[in-house]
Amino acid sequence: MSTARVNGINLYYETYGEGPPLVLIMGLRRNLLWWYRQIPELSRHFHVVAFDNRGAGRSDKPAMEYSIPLFADDTAGLIEVLGIRNAHVLGISMGGYIAQELAFHHPDRVKSLLLGCTSCGGTRAVLMSEERMKKFTAVEGLSPEQIMRKDMDIYFSGGFIEDHPNKVQEFIDLSLRHYQPEDAFLRQFSACLRHDTADRLSGIGVPVLIAAGDDDPLVPSVNSKILKDLIPGAGLRLFPDRRHCFFMEEAEAFNRMVIEFFNTVENP
Repeated sequence: MSTARVNGINLYYETYGEGPPLVLIMGLRRNLLWWYRQIPELSRHFHVVAFDNRGAGRSDKPAMEYSIPLFADDTAGLIEVLGIRNAHVLGISMGGYIAQELAFHHPDRVKSLLLGCTSCGGTRAVLMSEERMKKFTAVEGLSPEQIMRKDMDIYFSGGFIEDHPNKVQEFIDLSLRHYQPEDAFLRQFSACLRHDTADRLSGIGVPVLIAAGDDDPLVPSVNSKILKDLIPGAGLRLFPDRRHCFFMEEAEAFNRMVIEFFNTVENP
């Protein structure tokens, strides 16, 4: 267990493996434990850096306004503290927002980007349906575990939920560890609402691959298609019938795609 002093706060991080550096950036509310289906395999090929964003997990949660550029500065600061010149970057959901801003504000730190189940934000983004939003935000009186179970069909396909109850329980147990306080969640969520990169994405000059489940109700996959259209030369991979946690449900295929993409950048 390690912490680094970055931008006036302590960021919790873990490192694994050897090879080209790969930084993993997790999404809203979640912490590095959500990479449990990725780290064992990716660390066989890369020097993996996983960390908890400001306001989540075991990192500090200062009472201040958060922003996606601030999260990107935190990420760049961690990269610098660890003595890494530049790295491949994999960002999921809000982590994809952060990865985009990292490429804008700290381009020398980014070798390539893989953006998972994310969007450009702003007026170009396509939001979850009104009906789904009502269900998603109906949390009054519910425990964290009840909230997780209520929203399970946002994360995984119906078949996965039905056929793998043990894996679902494992996912719930892991998600409840280092659970984020509500005030920190609201500060992160407010940062997400202000995210908007559409007018700047044409300036990204590194290789980019975009991936998503094509049945994602939280960040509809049309957002990935919009990103592809806005980022010159970007690739796109959609996982059929998969939802927001497609990278967990299809971990083997997802990890293989990640390794192949970043290896292609290393060895064009």
